[in-house]
Amino acid sequence: MTTTDSRPDLGSGETSTTFEHVGVEARHRPPGATIDPDRELGWLRRLLPLIRQHRRPLVVGAVSGLIALVLQVAVPATARSAIDSTIAGDQDDLTQWVVILVGLGLGRFVFGLTYRYALFQLAWNVETDVRALLYDHLTTLSFSYYDRTQSGQVISRANSDIRSIQLLLAYGPLIMMSGLAFVLAFGFMLTIHVPLTLVAMTTLPLVYVFGQKLRTTVFPLTWVSQARMAELATIVDENVNGTRVVKSFAAEERQVNLLARAADHLRWANVEAIKTRARYNPFIEALPRLGMALVLLYGGLLAIDGKVSIGTLFAFNAYVIMMQAPFRMFGFILLQAQRASASATRIYEVLDEQADIADALDAPDMGRPAGAIEFRDVHFTYPNAAVSYDEGITPHRLPVLTGLDLSVAAGETIAIVGRTGSGKSTIARLLARFYEPDSGTITIDGQPIDAVSLASLRHHVGLVFDEPFLFSSTVRDNIAYGLPNAALEQVEQAATAAQAHGFITELENGYDTVVGERGYTLSGGQRQRIAMARTLLENPPILILDDATSAIDVTVEAAIHDALHGLLANRTTILIAHRLSTIALADRVVLLEGGQVVASGTHSELLASEPRYVQILAEADAPEAEQ
Repeated sequence: MTTTDSRPDLGSGETSTTFEHVGVEARHRPPGATIDPDRELGWLRRLLPLIRQHRRPLVVGAVSGLIALVLQVAVPATARSAIDSTIAGDQDDLTQWVVILVGLGLGRFVFGLTYRYALFQLAWNVETDVRALLYDHLTTLSFSYYDRTQSGQVISRANSDIRSIQLLLAYGPLIMMSGLAFVLAFGFMLTIHVPLTLVAMTTLPLVYVFGQKLRTTVFPLTWVSQARMAELATIVDENVNGTRVVKSFAAEERQVNLLARAADHLRWANVEAIKTRARYNPFIEALPRLGMALVLLYGGLLAIDGKVSIGTLFAFNAYVIMMQAPFRMFGFILLQAQRASASATRIYEVLDEQADIADALDAPDMGRPAGAIEFRDVHFTYPNAAVSYDEGITPHRLPVLTGLDLSVAAGETIAIVGRTGSGKSTIARLLARFYEPDSGTITIDGQPIDAVSLASLRHHVGLVFDEPFLFSSTVRDNIAYGLPNAALEQVEQAATAAQAHGFITELENGYDTVVGERGYTLSGGQRQRIAMARTLLENPPILILDDATSAIDVTVEAAIHDALHGLLANRTTILIAHRLSTIALADRVVLLEGGQVVASGTHSELLASEPRYVQILAEADAPEAEQ
């Protein structure tokens, strides 16, 4: 892999070599496997590749659990022999039986502790792997996925849904062990007294019937509950992130009502599930106790008649109690299994989502380009664009670019001007491959951009948006986001070029000041300048400023432009602008209309020959004149 000089010269627009992936030290082990891609499999079978990655806790837990289970089943059998021998007058062996029972109890404790620890470790490891897989996959998905997906839906899947799977993996095996104990106890009871065993089992078929009724009713309610939890998370996320909008319109009460309605929908689903559980769980738990009462009745009569010993009756009662355990937990595990199934399905929906844009097979890294850009007959419609209707019948999507032809020479600075919706920002998004064109080709230095790696392409194409996003971290970390190992001197150099150094030094802790979430503790213009510094630090050979000074006052903008005159040398720059002061930086102005280039020339040439250009500038200057 090629490397780049870690100290870029912001003034020259050049570095020593080509491209280097962002150097971030890996602190966590990535998952060694992923879910099974076969969508026809059940959710648990699809999870098996991840479970197999943790064989050690799985094997240790299984072996320890089996040993603990055998010891548990052996206790009533041993107690039976101890009681019968003691009643028969053989009191000399009483101490021996006590020692054996204590040994069985200690063994059950040690191996029970071991298998519980191992199984919980397995559950937490799988939860961590699923969360890592989900987040890693989210980073590969294209912008089109996020255009149609609410952030709360993603957050819900990454938290509550994954936790539902973890809970089942933690408690499910424990209940399975109880089920296996049921089988062993049943087998041992058959060897003692068959009729008494059949009496103990008379109520169990009804337990199965009620369990199936519970399952078929709870599953759809669980699915609805998980979906509405995601809806609630979306509303909370939007209210936190949009709190300034909410407060500016004094819309708190309306948002509270919106949240209350969503919470009420969630409450209904959960209450219905609780009602269903309350209807069936008492039967599921009470029927085994009825079986125990029948055993005491019939077994007591047999003991009175001398057909079974007191020790046998004690062992039977102990085994009936042991057999009750899985039925007492049956309702819980059934509900948890339904939640895990619904949650896993929701998680798999994300993991099965295919990225619209991905690296071609063995795509090479792009070397540092000279910066010649060409769009040839490019057509594009946003995947989730609003649908319009032709005569109210045929839905179709509105195209944004319709046969765009645009060439930008290496080192040239152009300004793209057009009305809202003409496709200005779309050009920037397509050049960075945030989206793929429907048809046509886009090249840099004659090389199609879809033939090189995405990471190298986006390293060489720097974008500064009009609505910058800052992380809740220090100012220095935000500026050095694309170059984490940058020295403070480099960070200050980039901030100075973006006219941000002055206000940063006036902050309480300077470059170590932590900005609020999304940078809202700063003004809009300050955020834009930090975002510009962040891009300038990477020193890309192609720079796109998408109305990047719209929130900056004219005086500061003039200073930024003075700095940019030097920074734009030897660098291809696309200015998406409305302000005349920004357009003045360009060597050439391109006018867009209807997704096509309708005019191109210098600012003076277009003023003299293109009425549409004059009108657009007049419309852009009108609001500023009113201020």
